[in-house]
This record gives sequence, C-alpha cells and structure tokens, in this order.
Amino acid sequence: MLTPRSTLTRRLVAALDASPSRIPVLVGGCGSGRTTLVQQLRDRVGRGPTLSIDVERTATTPERFLRALASASPLPLGDTSPAGARAAFDVALEFFDRARSSGGEPVTFLLDEFLELRTFESFPGLRRVLHDFIDCISTSGNRFVLTSRYLVRTLKLLREQSARFEVIPVPGLTIEDTLDVVGGAAASDAADAEYTARSVQSLADGRPAYVRALADELALMRGHGGGDAVSALVALLVPDGRLSKLCGFSYELRLHRARGYGALKAILDILGEEEGLTLTEISQRLQRTPGSTKDYLSWLEDVDLVTARQKRYSFTDPLLRVWVRLHCRAAAPSEDDLAREVHRYALPRLPPQEPVLVMAAAGGGSSGIIEID
Repeated sequence: MLTPRSTLTRRLVAALDASPSRIPVLVGGCGSGRTTLVQQLRDRVGRGPTLSIDVERTATTPERFLRALASASPLPLGDTSPAGARAAFDVALEFFDRARSSGGEPVTFLLDEFLELRTFESFPGLRRVLHDFIDCISTSGNRFVLTSRYLVRTLKLLREQSARFEVIPVPGLTIEDTLDVVGGAAASDAADAEYTARSVQSLADGRPAYVRALADELALMRGHGGGDAVSALVALLVPDGRLSKLCGFSYELRLHRARGYGALKAILDILGEEEGLTLTEISQRLQRTPGSTKDYLSWLEDVDLVTARQKRYSFTDPLLRVWVRLHCRAAAPSEDDLAREVHRYALPRLPPQEPVLVMAAAGGGSSGIIEID
C-alpha cells in the first residue's frame, strides 16, 4: 500500500547515496507506515550489507541488546560479553561506527524506533545514551536510517546536531493512494469509487492503518449487500472493533511514554469534550494551577498526543479524539452513542455530494438514514 509514495523512498535512497551520506530520520505516528517503508527500503539499498534492527523490541539491558545485535548480524562484533552496562553499550557504539563488510564496504543500519535506546538511561554511567549514540553515528562512515513515532522528541534531540541528519515526516495517503487501497470496495462506478476514496481519506486523516481498516470493512460490507464509509467507521469503533484497538494501543503507548499518567488522561478527556482550549481554560477545568497544567500539556506534546496552534490545544490525531469520547467513560458506548459520535466527526469531513445518503449502522445492527443537505 506504500508503493504510490515512491517519491519518499527515492528521497531516502538519495540521502543514503549522497557523499557524504545523510542520515534520514523517518518520523510518523502509529499506523503511519514508517516501519513498512523501512522494510521495503531494505530491498532497495544497493551497496554493502544491510542490517535491520527493531530497537523497541531489543532495548532491554545494554548487555542483552548487544547480544541481540550479535545474533542478527553476519558481521563480527568483537567482545559480546563485556563487564557492565556502560561497557556493553560502548561495544555496540563501536560496532555502529566501525562495522564493515568483508570487502571493506560500509554497512547500512536501519534502526526502527531508535529513541527507545533511552531505556538504557536507567543504568549506571548511561545518562546520555541518545546523545552518545547521535554523536557516534554522525561521524561514522557507515550509513543509517532511523525511525521514530515521536516527532517532537526527535526534533528536540536533533535540534543542535549535525546537518547530516534529515528529519522526514511520513506523509499521509493522498486521494490517489487511498483509491488504490480502497479499489472498487462499495463502488458501483468510477465516480462512486472516487467519492468513496475521498470519504475514506478524509475520515482516516490520511493515516494508512486507518485507511486500510476502512477499506477492509467496506469490502466486507459489499459482500453483505453494501455500505458506506461512515457505516464502516461506526462498525470499526465498537468496543472490540479494529479501529478501537488501534486507537487504544496508540493512547496507552504514548501515555506510558510520558509523565503524569492520570493527569494527562484527564486533560485528554477535557479536550475530548471541547477542543481549541487555552492553557487557562484547561487549568480551570482540570482544577490545577496554570503552572502544573502547562507541564502536563508539554508532556502530552512531547509524545505527540496534543498539538498547540495559536496557544489553543487540540488532539494531534482527530480520530483518537472520537475514540476518547466513546471509550474513556464508565460504560461501553451504545449503538446510538456510536452513531451520534461518528456522524458528528464525519459529516464536516465528507466531500460534497448532493444529496448524500449516509447509513448509520453499528456493526450490523439496526440502521437509520440521514440526508445531508
């Protein structure tokens, strides 16, 4: 599904092939497709060996991370049993810096979720792990592609670093990309297919994982008599629905990477009720001081859960706000709750079509028809 975004792939390859090579840092949220893109990139990298490392899965202790590198690499690492966390991390840095193929060619490292190296900062002597890592690879003769789901943290880390680093946000899917994914799902002709693609792209905010979920649900509905994008979104946001699970994963993952878990959830609830609030308005509703509320908001921004525009705060992912409104409550949402919230979200985003008949069906339950003027 990422093939239509081949321009981005060419940009990554060009960065690696530059002399000296640049270090592309691919940044995108949950479900943006950055990991899939890096996996595809591995097959397109030309010269020298390529080593792909999932840092999020292997960053446990420095010693075990070093052993994971050794098991994944066909290249020698030297001493894989050093004494202590600092020594183990130093061996890993030396490997990133000096590893070469048997013919002396540089190695290309694809490091997915590289910010997870900060896990090591709880060990003695490792208070500046990420800075040590960045300093190491910025002067290395090897080639690197880094990824992260945290845009703000990545920008903060690289703000004063070498110009060799090139931060590249993963773009959302275009209408054309979405049409390729949706195909003929729930479409009777070319015009209907384009309208469906526009609806899906807008409702999914261009996020590949959301687009794919909506496309699959539309295809399923087509096999049972047909459906539309809004009906598909309703079905996907039921408590055990596919989009509910995706949003729940993103919500919990980012909150657990931030500080102030409980207070942060409260602020997300407040913004779920009303977006575009100022710091003062949020602090009043939270019943906390503006100073502490500012800290909480900065922690939410740090993990890309909220975004401030002209000093007013909103969800970065608009569909996650719908999920919060539906599921961060004492009881599971009813079918009426699902239909109401999805229509509230969807109607301003649907492309114009006169008249548009939108089915409000919750997972195969009873349906109603709303005519949009």
